[in-house]
Amino acid sequence: MSINILENFLPENTLPFLKIWFGEYHCHLKITKNRNSKLGDYRKLPDKTHQITVNGTLEPQLFFFVLTHELAHLLAFEKYGRKISPHGEEWKSTFREMLIESIEVYKEDLKPIIRKFSKSPKANFMASPELVKYFHKDEEGVSFVEDLEIGTQFMFKEVTYIIKEKIKKRYLCKNLSSNREYLFKSVAKVQKL
Repeated sequence: MSINILENFLPENTLPFLKIWFGEYHCHLKITKNRNSKLGDYRKLPDKTHQITVNGTLEPQLFFFVLTHELAHLLAFEKYGRKISPHGEEWKSTFREMLIESIEVYKEDLKPIIRKFSKSPKANFMASPELVKYFHKDEEGVSFVEDLEIGTQFMFKEVTYIIKEKIKKRYLCKNLSSNREYLFKSVAKVQKL
């Protein structure tokens, strides 16, 4: 992929970081359509090259954040070997260093959230309520479960639920068509009814 094409997906001033991080590694970077199950993915291919995929529908700062996450896998595996845990201490340390090194790229109101996240990086973007809320704050018609009152009905994936109670950090919700109960993360995106 041409670096010029990649620039269309990134915030300004990110290319110097990417050139250093990619270094001499042979990496296939694929920009994909929106995937609900993941924002990005890293794989080492049988021919010993690397492949990173990132959803092309992401806002530039989130695209860079996800690309940094996936590149941290490549760098951690290359530095520490293939036997490390994918999201273990070696990856966390690598990702943390990359986030702090590139903090200047992020908008001022996002920098404190990135700094806080970098203290203990999580494997999943959804594990950081602050990041999720930051990147989804302007979506029309979207509410987060934690912003709704107990007893409120909402739609999730075209199914109606009602919030029964909060259990620690999650919300117990009842599917009104099947009467089954499910736990929702506090930052699950829903449509309030």
